[in-house]
Amino acid sequence: RKVHGLLKKIFFWFLTNRGHGPGNWRAVPTNTGLMRCSKSCRLRWTNYLRPGIKRGNFTEQEEKMIIHLQALLGNRWAAIASYPPQRTDNDIKNYWNT
Repeated sequence: RKVHGLLKKIFFWFLTNRGHGPGNWRAVPTNTGLMRCSKSCRLRWTNYLRPGIKRGNFTEQEEKMIIHLQALLGNRWAAIASYPPQRTDNDIKNYWNT
C-alpha cells in the first residue's frame, strides 16, 4: 500500500507538473528513477493508479451493460469500458472471463 501510494503521487505529479504531458510515458521512468519500462508505467497508471477508478464488485446494472455491450461489440474491451467510465478495460475483461 505504501509503495502504491508513492507511485501514484510520482505519476500524478510528473504528468501534471513537469510539462511532459499525459502521453509522454517514455519520460516517466527516466526522470523518476523508477525501475520500470514506459509501457509498465502507463499500464500501472491506467489500470490501477488513475484517479476515479472504481474498485470492488460490479453492480447489477454494470453486469447487464457488459452483457449487452459484449453481445453488440464482441470482445472489444476498450470500447466496452468507455461506457462505464470508472472501470478499466482490464477489469471488464477479467469480469467477463471469470
